[in-house]
Amino acid sequence: MTGRNPAGRVLSGMRPSGRLHLGHYHGVLQNWLRLQTEHDCFFFVADWHALTTEYSTPQGLRENIKEMVVDWLSAGIDPEISTIFVQSHVKEHAELMVLLSMITPLSWLERNPTYKEQLKEVKDRDLHTYGFLGYPVLQTADIIIYRAENVPVGIDQAPHLELSREIARRFNYFYGDIFPEPKTILTSSPKVLGTDGRKMSKSYNNAVYLSDPPEVVERKIRTMMTDPARKRRTDPGNPDICPVYITFHTIYSDEPTREWVRAGCTTADIGCIECKKAVIPRVLSLLEPLRKRREEILREEDMIWRILREGRDKASGVASETMKDVRKAMGLDY
Repeated sequence: MTGRNPAGRVLSGMRPSGRLHLGHYHGVLQNWLRLQTEHDCFFFVADWHALTTEYSTPQGLRENIKEMVVDWLSAGIDPEISTIFVQSHVKEHAELMVLLSMITPLSWLERNPTYKEQLKEVKDRDLHTYGFLGYPVLQTADIIIYRAENVPVGIDQAPHLELSREIARRFNYFYGDIFPEPKTILTSSPKVLGTDGRKMSKSYNNAVYLSDPPEVVERKIRTMMTDPARKRRTDPGNPDICPVYITFHTIYSDEPTREWVRAGCTTADIGCIECKKAVIPRVLSLLEPLRKRREEILREEDMIWRILREGRDKASGVASETMKDVRKAMGLDY
């Protein structure tokens, strides 16, 4: 009995946070677009994971799911070749999590760096919950129930996947070779800063959203923080510490434009407004097709939920077959 998948299946998910911004596009969606042409991809909305920290405010989940999936679709995630579904719609995730929790040592969960860091840093809600402590077990279930062999993560998330590998390895040790140990696909993403110079984030209110109209995008970039040393037009600047250069010119501008900006900034031959004007059309050229597709998709809201139902059905079929093997291996097929 083996669960090896020769197609090299990929599993990845995102918490439903509503509309997506440029940080999500360059950090996640561009990578998904490439992967879906190379692998059998399962992309899921991690609504149960959202509840591990936002358990007291679930009211906006449905709207956030819709908004996020619309952005996936408008960016080019294709339900004809990728499986798109909502985590909580596939109940087998919960069953496998329960069974994995029976064999996962408590010390493995308590040493998780994210768990320890967030307990210290998050002060506006109580994270001393079973769900928050045990979210790596649910994460493992999410991955191995599809026998995914590849999981794209950033370097900061690699320790989380290693814990999933350990749990899968421990299960196989006890019950036989059921699950492949998921491999890390390390993804590099450009540094995307928000309008205030911090990491682009909805919670910081500094994001440029994929759905922002052109005039809003332009206004956000025109008022964006630049090198603080450039207090006057005649002050030379340093592009390497300027959020506009780091995020927008590095990602969107060609080499001659970047050289022009660097030379003009460091000698004060150009001002910050000229620097911003040079990149705004390039940002709009990326976002405008996405925004138009988004408007078209929203006119057919029923289609969004149909795609998620169809994804649920396909995901459930795979998960159900996996759980048959799991129950047999654990002696629960009576």
